[in-house]
Amino acid sequence: MDLNTVLDVRDAGRHEPWRAGDAWLGGGTYLFSEPQPHLRRLVDLSRMGWEPVQVLPDGSVEIAATCTITQLSRFGRTLDAEAAPLFDQCCRAFLASFKIWNMATVGGNLCLALPAGPMISLTAALDGACLLQAQNGTRRSVQVVDFVTGAGRTDLGEGELVRAVTLPARALKSRTAFRQASLHGLGRSGALVIGALDPEEGVLSLTITAATRRPFRLSFALPCGPAELRAVITAAVGESDWFDDVHGLPEWRRHMVLRFAGQVHDELTRGGVR
Repeated sequence: MDLNTVLDVRDAGRHEPWRAGDAWLGGGTYLFSEPQPHLRRLVDLSRMGWEPVQVLPDGSVEIAATCTITQLSRFGRTLDAEAAPLFDQCCRAFLASFKIWNMATVGGNLCLALPAGPMISLTAALDGACLLQAQNGTRRSVQVVDFVTGAGRTDLGEGELVRAVTLPARALKSRTAFRQASLHGLGRSGALVIGALDPEEGVLSLTITAATRRPFRLSFALPCGPAELRAVITAAVGESDWFDDVHGLPEWRRHMVLRFAGQVHDELTRGGVR
């Protein structure tokens, strides 16, 4: 789509003062998908030269905001970690064309903050932290589960950007289980539950996305039974937290989350699927 209100595109490396009507440009798959009448200038991050994704010396993984879905999927298939399969599972939850895969970025998916954003699912499930950078150069770290505050809402300040997301080495050692439901075969996720079992502490984490307005990451000390899973999820996720749109009613989303939570628990603790 032509953004006919945009008058200029600037290279982010020039560090020009932020002004009203500015927007960061990563892959542009959302920006160019519908009218943006409030925008006057795009600040292009594509030439910043950030390493798309890398393993740091401490074993953690740093994903640049400009890393594309294609780059992340390829990295996940080469990563020597127990949680590696989760990378491609979440990438494929996009159900998008190869054109979108080659342009859409991890940072863009996080900042758009759609409940069904699969990069939110991946990074929240692996206890990821967003590195945010303000216009004056100061940086702060925010956990992904706190960064996304609601449907289409984030903790970003005016002119602030997501520089990277870091997944800790401890989380990458976890065994994971993935469950997703959509109303249609190629539809947007209506419920997505990821389980991660910490091999050292014996703690099961369940991350709920798509079904809720924001991500929820809940921890359970093992052993725990179906009644405890249901009680904790019901207490943590309020009635107003369940998302409601054409991709699923709140009641259906809640039902699927509770069902998937039981399946994930069984797969990671007993090796079976209920």
